[in-house]
Amino acid sequence: MSSPMAPPGDGRPAIQRNSLREQIAAALREEMMAGRLAAGRNFTVKEIAELYGVSATPAREALVDLAAQGLLRTEHHRGFTVPEFDWADFLEIFEARTMLTDSAFRQLGSRVSRYDWRRLPSLRRRADAAQRAARSGQLDVLVGCDLRFWHEAGALLDNTRISGYLGWLRVQSWMFAAPYLRAADGSEGVCWDRHPELVDRIEARDVAGAHQVVNEYNLFTVELLARLAGRPLESVAVLPLLRRPVGPPPEPVTFAPEGEVGLGLVPLPRAVPPGRFGRPLSPSPGSGPGTEEPVSQ
Repeated sequence: MSSPMAPPGDGRPAIQRNSLREQIAAALREEMMAGRLAAGRNFTVKEIAELYGVSATPAREALVDLAAQGLLRTEHHRGFTVPEFDWADFLEIFEARTMLTDSAFRQLGSRVSRYDWRRLPSLRRRADAAQRAARSGQLDVLVGCDLRFWHEAGALLDNTRISGYLGWLRVQSWMFAAPYLRAADGSEGVCWDRHPELVDRIEARDVAGAHQVVNEYNLFTVELLARLAGRPLESVAVLPLLRRPVGPPPEPVTFAPEGEVGLGLVPLPRAVPPGRFGRPLSPSPGSGPGTEEPVSQ
């Protein structure tokens, strides 16, 4: 197939024989996040199996998983297609992410955290890797580093369902943003690079400070994408929430020295909530081979 994807051997990690289903899904997810698999790109189970040198079964399972997450759509007799997220879609994704994060931090500020502090060195390594990729403009590297960093940082919220859902939203954010970032004149220093600062706040047990850094990250993101997409910031309903200062927790925060919550990767939801991204995406009238519209850049 004529594809922007290159087979393993071009510097990307080779698919191992354990957990093939998860590894293929993760590899394809990062391809879409980085914009190497653009909106409208269509492929079949056979093509993906041949690309990664595996049988059809794990390839099909990976594609079905991604479709269940709303990251691919299935089309009768045509296989799987990468969906296109427009500005209205991004606003829904971004507003859900912002409101959920804000609420989770406010709840965290008034209760004991079971965060596993022994994993801070791992979180800091991921932060440093994400910062290096952002500052050097390595978008292909950044998407994976950034996603893994936020999965681990999300364990601070002490709720695996919230952190998993936030990860799912972040994947879609990258799918929307990548074409604009690739079209920008030079990507060095364009993306947010304050990951280590957030780790500093977490290490200091500063919940309000961590909350403020995350709000500033979200504000940076929406301002950047509004500028790149040529959209007015006034269309973003949650701006006041991001711009107001974060106050101290309502009660003193007591942190347990050790906890039961680990910092491993939280799998994306297998069942997608109802709504725009929770229902199957069917082809629009008149759609067919060669009628997919390219991502606007």
